[in-house]
Formats: sequence, structure tokens, C-alpha cells
Amino acid sequence: MNFYKVAPTVLIRKDAVFFTYSSPQEFEIGTIVKIPVGKKKVIGIIISEDKKPTFDTKEIIEQIEQKPLPKHLLKLAEWMAKYYQTHLSLNLKLILPTGIDKKRRKQDSETKIKSIREKKNKTPTNEQKNAIKNIISSNQTTNILFGVTGSGKTLVYIECIKNYFKQGLSSIVLVPEIGLTSQVVDEFISEFGQENIVLTHSQQTEAERHKTWLKVLNSDQPKIIIGPRSALFLPINKLGLIVVDEFHEPSYKQEQQPKYSTIRVATMLAKFSSSKTVFGSATPPVAEYYLIKNKRANLVKLNKTAQKSSKPEIFLIDMKRKDNFLKHRFVSDELISQIEQNLENKKQSLIFHNRRGSTAITLCKNCGWTAIDPVTEIPLSLHADKHRLVSHMRDYSIKVPTSCPECGEPEIIHKGIGTKLIETELKKIFPKASIARFDGDVKNSETVNSKYQDLYEGNIDIIIGTQVIAKGIDLPKLTTVGVIQADTGLSLPDFNSNERAFQLLAQVVGRVGRNKNESKIIIQSYQPKHFSIQTGITQNYEDFYKEEIKIRKKGYFPPFSYLLKISCVYKTEVAAVKNAKKLFKELKKDKSENVKLFGPTPAFYEKMNGTFRWQIIAKSSSRQDLLEIIKKIPPSKWQYEIDPISLL
Repeated sequence: MNFYKVAPTVLIRKDAVFFTYSSPQEFEIGTIVKIPVGKKKVIGIIISEDKKPTFDTKEIIEQIEQKPLPKHLLKLAEWMAKYYQTHLSLNLKLILPTGIDKKRRKQDSETKIKSIREKKNKTPTNEQKNAIKNIISSNQTTNILFGVTGSGKTLVYIECIKNYFKQGLSSIVLVPEIGLTSQVVDEFISEFGQENIVLTHSQQTEAERHKTWLKVLNSDQPKIIIGPRSALFLPINKLGLIVVDEFHEPSYKQEQQPKYSTIRVATMLAKFSSSKTVFGSATPPVAEYYLIKNKRANLVKLNKTAQKSSKPEIFLIDMKRKDNFLKHRFVSDELISQIEQNLENKKQSLIFHNRRGSTAITLCKNCGWTAIDPVTEIPLSLHADKHRLVSHMRDYSIKVPTSCPECGEPEIIHKGIGTKLIETELKKIFPKASIARFDGDVKNSETVNSKYQDLYEGNIDIIIGTQVIAKGIDLPKLTTVGVIQADTGLSLPDFNSNERAFQLLAQVVGRVGRNKNESKIIIQSYQPKHFSIQTGITQNYEDFYKEEIKIRKKGYFPPFSYLLKISCVYKTEVAAVKNAKKLFKELKKDKSENVKLFGPTPAFYEKMNGTFRWQIIAKSSSRQDLLEIIKKIPPSKWQYEIDPISLL
């Protein structure tokens, strides 16, 4: 009889991650099996052999798949459980498809992939060749491809992947949004052929995801896996390269437990599988760039656009000046005029809006003054029910001012603009134009993938988009970018508001100026002199970084500290406040000297689904101190996130 430690993929006991089972059959480490737990039958993974115990054991029921999981995936799951203080079962779930023990019908098939363009012959520029050589020859696990928009980062990825493909090694290419896969998949199919590409994403059916998973597990040939962050956990046996494109994007942070960072997990996966990572962006995260500057990674730069291009003409429109908005209240005369010209010349216009900042904000229409917390320097949030401006970092609030405290202007703005409103207004102004809205509300708007051909060929005259459209999509007939309100994100009570505003602006500006065609960028802002706006429109990352890193240091935010966000959810506000204050008092009494606690305060979204949410923020120079705090958090009504990228 053989004995094995088997880790169930469901939580059985919080204090145990594996149980001993017996079997007359011999199994390899990583074998997926079905085991009895009480009266239930659950899926488990063999994590090690075991000696015969002194107690009676139950037998393994059956083997689910003949081929075991790659050992590097087991190491990764164990590392994640420790690093994010989560139960191993939660992490093992990430590496198995739902319904793994189901018998699938033959007609169920994986997602079909088809190319939508003719193949392009691309020859790398000298700068791209140097970048490719640098990455392939690098001895470091982590490589940062810092390239300006339009510099041809995708071609660098492809050439690097070719190198590993020839060696029989697979690669993973992560994209931040499923809406961007059409263009990326198209380029890879043209280089490697459809049979070597594996596409995975959340919109696939359970059966499709299972078939894809099996295809990867049982493949004896190298594959190129393309998908969102979950693609990291596919059972690739021989891995050569992991590419994370647009690695600054917040969608690379998992929002449910385990709340992992794709950047960290990809790095550790590369380490455990003896492979390499490439993180690409024109606007790297500030905290990551700080580490890069301290020699934590190999930095590779692309400073020039891949094609000869002409710089776009930039117009910065001050939204405080009413004479800029004689034709419409929030679409400037300049932007209207430019869209009219594009319609005449059969050219495209992209109207971008940062929906993330469209919540109620407080600023002066005359001078641009914004209500901020005087200590944390983070914008205050409007709580209309209490008629107060509230800090979400500490116990601080003020009455809503009746006039601007700096210039005396009586008109104080407390609201934002949404994409649906923009679409409605533009249809009124341009009734004959073909207008399409692309945002996160996929039920009521188009998806980039479904309309990609029309976008690429210029059949859509006016594109309205949020973050989805601001990312790496390349539209050859796009000549004008208009940003409705560039500073909306700056009004959010978050430590990364400046960074997100800069990133989005720099990325959306990069949609034009990629070829010889003349192009224009029209930026509307209440705060046109803000450094995030000034550096964003010129895509000057280094100048932005110099200013932002000073603010991070002063506020003791990452990279100068680690963060822990602790949140409670109760049915009544009284219960939320009472329990938040109780836990805050307990944590303050037992905390390390390195830990700074802030709160308790109402969460940014205080009322949700009939419940009330309050939160506590902990900062420390030691991540271990924060892991110790997690152990003291009550198991019921409370949630936590270590290393949050946002405090909202």
C-alpha cells in the first residue's frame, strides 16, 4: 500500500492544507485525484509521498488525469499561499479548470481562432534588434521593456518567443483586457500559425476552458498561450518566456482571494520553471520603476517609434474658460471643429473619458481648486447624504464649502460625466456619423473584438471609449484624440490617482502619431497645469516619475512602504462603525513600532447592496509586520488585501 499527502482544492479545515490517503497504485507528485472527505467526494492534488501513519486512512477513489501537473505550478501555489496569507486550497483552484471531473461531449470544442488581416512582413529596426538581443542574452529572470507607444514592443515579444519556440519551449503572452486579444492574436497567428496558438479567456464556456486546459497539459509540442492573467496557471510543461504586455494595467491585480499581483506571480513562476519574464509598458508603475532603478531587473528601452511618424499637434483646453465651450457645455469648440473636419475627410476620431473618475468630485470651476485632506494630500470624497467631504485615509471631514476657499467662486462642481451621456450628446451634434461606445458595460456597448474589423478599416467615425480603448490597439485611420476631462482621476481619494491619470493620458495620446499622417490631440481639463496632465500629454515619463516619487515618499506610500487594506461589511452603519473602531483599537494595542494605522473610515463605496463598509489602512516598511496583522483579523464580516494597488 502507498501513502500520499493530498491537498484538497476545497477548504476542509483552516488549520490543515493536506490529508493522508492510501492507494495500492503508485502516483507521481502532482497527480490529480478524487478523494473522499466525510460523505463528499472532492478533487485533490498529490503534493508528496507519506509514510504509513499510525491512524487508519481512506483510499484515493480515482485518478482524474493520467498526466500529473508540472511541479513548478505546485511550487507556485504553495508560494502564493504563504505570500498572500491565503489557504492553499484557494491557490490550487487557480491551476485547475472548473468541472475537471466532468465527462465532456464530443461536440464541445475549444474557441476557434481566425486571422482577420493579411500577414505583414515586419523587419525589426536596429533598436528593436538590440532589445531582442538584450532580453535573450540577459541572465536576469525579470526584464522590463520600457518602450514609447508605437515603438513596436509586440514585434520584440514575437522575435524573443521565436527563439524559445525553436528550442521546443512554450511561451505565455498576457494581455490586460479580453477586448484587445483580436489584434494580438492576429499578429501571432501570422508568425506562428493557428495550430500553435492557444487562446484562453473568461468569456469561454466551462467546456471550452476545460478543453483548452487539456490541450496544454497533454501537448508534446511548444505552444504560445495568449490570454488574461489566468493564463499563467495553465499546465505548461516546458516554459521559456512569460510576456506581460501593458504591465501597468490594474486588471493584472486579482480582485478576489487570493488577491495576487500578476507581476509578482509571473516572476515567481519564471523562477520555479527556470524561464524568463518580459514586462512591457510605455508607462511602468512608479513603485516598480523605483525597484528597477535600484537594479532589481534588466531594463531595456525603446525610445523611438518603429515607423517614421509625425508628432501630433496638441491643444490643451482650459475647462474653466467658458469661451472655449460656446457650442456645447462639455465638448469644446475646438474638438467639435476637428471632428467635423474628420467626418469630411473620412478620418476617425477617438473620444476618451476616464470613467473611473466619473464619481462625484469637488472642485472649483474657476480656479481648479480641489478639496484635499491636508495631511495625506488625497482628494476628499463627497458624501451628499451628510453634506460633508470625507477623507478615506483617516478620521477627517469638512462641510461642503458654499464657495471656493481660494478664489471665492460660488460655483463648486460635485459631479462627473459618463460615457453614455457623451454618446447621447455626440449623436445630437453629429446625427449622421457612425458612433460606437466601448467601455466596461459590455451588455449595453460594443466590444472591441466584435467591432475590430470596422474599427481597423475606419467604418466607425467616432469612437467613444474608456480604459479599454486607451490601451495597445492600433487604428491606422485614427487622426484625432479628444479627452473630455483629463483630470477626473486626479479627484479620486487614492494614492495612485496621479499615476493613473498620467498613464491613461499618455496611453490615449499614443493612439495617434504612429505614422506620417497629421494628427491632433485635444485635451480638456480643469487643471491644465497639473504635472500629471503636463507630462501625460507629452508622454514624458521621467519628469512625471521625478515629481510623483517625491509625493509617494512624503506620504509614505509604495515603494516606501507596504500596504494592507482591511474592510468590514455589515448590514447597518452602526454595526460597521462599532466593529471597525473595536478592531482598530485592538490592532493599535498590539502593533509593531514599524506599523502605522489609519482609520477607521467609511470605504469609498460605503453603501453597497444594502450593506455598509468601513476600512482600516495599515502601512509598514516590513511586509512581515502586515502578515502578522492579517492573523488578527476576525474571520467573519472582515476582508483584507495586502499590497493593494488602490485604496478605493
